[in-house]
Amino acid sequence: MSKDSNSLKEKGNSAFKLENYPEALNYYLEAIELSDDPKNTAVYHKNAAAAYLKLNENENALESCNKSLEITPNDPKALFRKVQALENLQRFEEAYKDARQILVIEPGNKFIQPVLERLHHIVQERMQLNAQISTKIDAMKNILFDVSGDKEKREVAVNNLLVLARENAGAEFILSSEIVVELKKLLKVEKNKEISVAVIRIIGELCKSSPERTKKVLKIVGIPWFLELIDSNCEQQVNSAQYCMQVILNTYSGMETKPDTKPDPELCKKHKLEIHTLLSCLVYSVNNVSISGIARDAIIELLMKNIHYNQLNWAEQLVDIGGVQRLLECASELAEYKYESAMNITPSTQTITAVCLSRIYENMYYDELKERFMNKIDEFIREKLLAPDIESKVRATVAITTLLRGPIDVGNAVIGRDGIIEMVLVMANTEDPLQQKVACECIVAAASKADKAKAIITQGIGILKKLYKTGNDAVRIRALVGLCKLGSSGGTDASKRPFDEGSNLKLAQACRKFLMHPGKDNDLRKWAAEGLSYLTLDAEVKEQLSEDRQALLSLIELAKTGDQSVLYGVITTLVNLCNAYEKQEILPEMLELAKFAKQHIPEEHEFDDPDFISKRIQTLGEIGVTTALVALSKTESDNSKELISRVFNALCSEESLRGGIIQQGGVKVLLKLSLNGTERGKKHASQSLARIAITNNPEVAFPGQRSLEVIRPLLNLLHPDCTALENFEALMGLCNIAQIDESARKRILKEGGFSKIEHYIYEDHLMLCRAATQCITNLTLSPDVVKIYEGDNDKIKLLVALCGDHDTDTTLAASGALAILTSSSEKCCSKIYDLKSWLDGIHCLLGNTNKDVQYRGVVVINNMISSSREVAEKLIETDILEILMALMKIDENGMEMIKKTAEEALRGAEKWGIIKKPEQFDPFVPPIESNGIQE
Repeated sequence: MSKDSNSLKEKGNSAFKLENYPEALNYYLEAIELSDDPKNTAVYHKNAAAAYLKLNENENALESCNKSLEITPNDPKALFRKVQALENLQRFEEAYKDARQILVIEPGNKFIQPVLERLHHIVQERMQLNAQISTKIDAMKNILFDVSGDKEKREVAVNNLLVLARENAGAEFILSSEIVVELKKLLKVEKNKEISVAVIRIIGELCKSSPERTKKVLKIVGIPWFLELIDSNCEQQVNSAQYCMQVILNTYSGMETKPDTKPDPELCKKHKLEIHTLLSCLVYSVNNVSISGIARDAIIELLMKNIHYNQLNWAEQLVDIGGVQRLLECASELAEYKYESAMNITPSTQTITAVCLSRIYENMYYDELKERFMNKIDEFIREKLLAPDIESKVRATVAITTLLRGPIDVGNAVIGRDGIIEMVLVMANTEDPLQQKVACECIVAAASKADKAKAIITQGIGILKKLYKTGNDAVRIRALVGLCKLGSSGGTDASKRPFDEGSNLKLAQACRKFLMHPGKDNDLRKWAAEGLSYLTLDAEVKEQLSEDRQALLSLIELAKTGDQSVLYGVITTLVNLCNAYEKQEILPEMLELAKFAKQHIPEEHEFDDPDFISKRIQTLGEIGVTTALVALSKTESDNSKELISRVFNALCSEESLRGGIIQQGGVKVLLKLSLNGTERGKKHASQSLARIAITNNPEVAFPGQRSLEVIRPLLNLLHPDCTALENFEALMGLCNIAQIDESARKRILKEGGFSKIEHYIYEDHLMLCRAATQCITNLTLSPDVVKIYEGDNDKIKLLVALCGDHDTDTTLAASGALAILTSSSEKCCSKIYDLKSWLDGIHCLLGNTNKDVQYRGVVVINNMISSSREVAEKLIETDILEILMALMKIDENGMEMIKKTAEEALRGAEKWGIIKKPEQFDPFVPPIESNGIQE
């Protein structure tokens, strides 16, 4: 055994020398498993620590060092590697202590002395900093915990503590000085909500990015404490507690608060118990009857935000631990049932629950999982339907409606069961307003596809018309929406109308009356918006609505309420008004074939011509629709995010509206949408950002860090799956961003942007080639890009070749890039000669009729001559000298800089002694040579 383990160690050492650290680590770990000699085991652990350090896995390196030191306590090598791991983990005091121990064991150890000096300096600085922080925290603490003290001073004190908690040193001190206990006590008596919210956020900051600190915090307060905090009717407090729980999850799973973050599988495995505990607490709180409605929504949102991470595996666990049934309990709750055991809900609860259930179903990746999910749904519905009371049947219908708005395939499967649709129609036919209302909602949700809409038209249209005539507005509006949905089943095809001509305009007018309801009843207005979302597939309704400023303002006002249940109606209406929906391209060949086969061909209404669409988009932009989109963007529904992105992109297609989008906070929302959601949604958001970057000063449009954040979305548009227009607009946006500063250029390079951009220079597409070349020109301002061009490649050749392009703008960009590169690098000057036809390229620049191109050409010549004698000699051997002198004699407007630069170039050649200027003559001439010696 020992022999086998030793050979594994040797293999590990060989791999380590070759810098194959993962392989080396595997050999060392195998050796540890096989070893039966403690001394050898200590060595293997020590070697494993070295491999972990190279792989930047410092926690594992520290663990391996400790295991080695348990066997051989004073091993200097193991201690040294432990010092390295501790220093990398920023545990400087511990590292300093172990470094001193190494010096005691080996006083002559030369390797530890510089490390000890460095750590001593860091520890001293930290001691001073900690002393300052300690003083500050003590001062803030004394003010904050004086409940009877000055309100403003206490608010300043708590905010200062929050700032300190965001720094590692401050967080460590707050945690070590038992302030958390005092903060927990303070929240029980604090009446100032601003202070309470800040205190909760302090706790959250203490947990951020540190599993050790998080464990200490939870040992003091516990997960149930956060659930107590979230149970509030104060939105700020609920949001703060929700934030804290997300931070705890992020810390244990290795995520960050960024849209494109993902959990670390190793950390998820390590903290599996803690993550599962958090999930269980959230699940068991979902249908807690005592918590507030907004708290319930916040808990469901927490589940929803994290379901799609495979590493967490929450979707499958939710099915197994009863999460699906608990969510259905929330989905089936009605505000009308007001009794002791009723749950508090908000108007958004059903919508949020529908999205959550949809997310769970999306993560049922194989048939067995889907079957288990469906079984849980069927059990819940069956239990409700078997109960003899009407309330249970009403709840079952509401749950089915929620499923139809969430995981629609599941909803369709349930409503397709024998007797379900018949039960809904019977409920609609009763005289009970609640049953009528619930049945109408289910009918509206069920008519999701054309075939189902037709079936309901035949079975339920008479009932809907009857219900529309009742005296209850809540029932009437739902019946009206049902009629609107059935009336829109022809889609955008102007030739297909399920109802008589003009019926849709009448229905739209009826919806408008409810939308403008004098009592501002949001429930009625929400349903009116949903009715319009179906009717606005009709071009005549679109045009009528776009001219009704008051109705549009009412839609925007409705969106700003933040009620998630209004989202579908408002955003779909806006998508339809902008014609921002997906259109199927009809190929001319297919059109002719359809005519020949006498198939129905969809007709487009004249009101859907580009001019009418542009006018509608302008109207929406001018009345401030961006504010509505910003309010609606808080949704967690990926499909809804896509619709919002589509409207944004339609607005950004109008140059005059882009400034308003910036002013109204649209950029911040677009940055999030461009990195999170459906692929189409991300693409639309990214294109919107590109359009903004093209026509607006990027430093104004994307201030501060946003100028760097916008780079990734734009680079994502440089993809073969994107259209040429999307490619072009992304290149133009990147071109503008590249000229901001060096940090923007570095970020483009870091994201792999250079190769993506350069690829389009080779495209046989004038606009793409031009835009890519212009973008590269701005990137050449970066020293890092200059190094790329200095490398062993043909990139300079390409730029020289582009100087002869028939497109003047491309030539301007290519010559500009050459001018920058040759001014920055002698190597780039000499690489111009790599192209066999380099002289033709230079001739194209100097002979170009565009004076800006000529000037760039002369600058390139001047840079080449100035770079080195060798480069200059090769240039002067050609006819370039005569061309420069000829340019100096041209007496035209705009030639001043060209003549001046040409003269500088000749002076440079004269300086190298390649040419000389006789005193009696003006022109420069090559020196006379005799026997190969210059005279």
